[in-house]
Amino acid sequence: MSHEYKFNESPNHFMVLDAIARGMKKISSIAKVTKLSKDEVELIVSDLKSQRLITIEVKKGFFGNKKIEIFITETGTRILNLKKEELSYKSQKLQQLYETGNRAQMQSYMDDIRMWIPMMLFSGLINMALFASMMSFMGMAMNPAESAQTEGQIDNSGSEASGDVNASDGDWTSVTADTSGFSDMDYGGIGIDTGGFDSF
Repeated sequence: MSHEYKFNESPNHFMVLDAIARGMKKISSIAKVTKLSKDEVELIVSDLKSQRLITIEVKKGFFGNKKIEIFITETGTRILNLKKEELSYKSQKLQQLYETGNRAQMQSYMDDIRMWIPMMLFSGLINMALFASMMSFMGMAMNPAESAQTEGQIDNSGSEASGDVNASDGDWTSVTADTSGFSDMDYGGIGIDTGGFDSF
């Protein structure tokens, strides 16, 4: 199994990458908006840095303290947009199945993409109220990760006092590119070294 595939199958990595793309520069800010633990965010940030998908800058703060800020790279932005295009396509397909009223087909497809639902909710690729209606329609309960994301959309408690959450009201909409053919992503053609995701 390739490293590209392992990275592609890690929703939490993409949620962290998306948070950084929206202007979250601190581990605490990223943990807050993604609803992941700080320890997990730290591990993911380390992975993303090793793949050159993000950069970490160390600046001097007050009283000689070090201030660490995280930024997404051009390659990271490209990979994130590819994933969001793929998930946008899957979200549209799920909504189409919902509109047909075919519960069995919808449940089967939901099972296939379930691990990505928290990322889809986080990125605004699927509407929270619509997702809740879908789950009710299928007689299914949300898992903790999905519940955390729907609560996040309801709370909308974006900014911290430090002011580093400067993109909480930014453009969280999906990428509107041609998404035909994104059923199985292949990042092999974009020329990056994805050899550091052995922990999955």
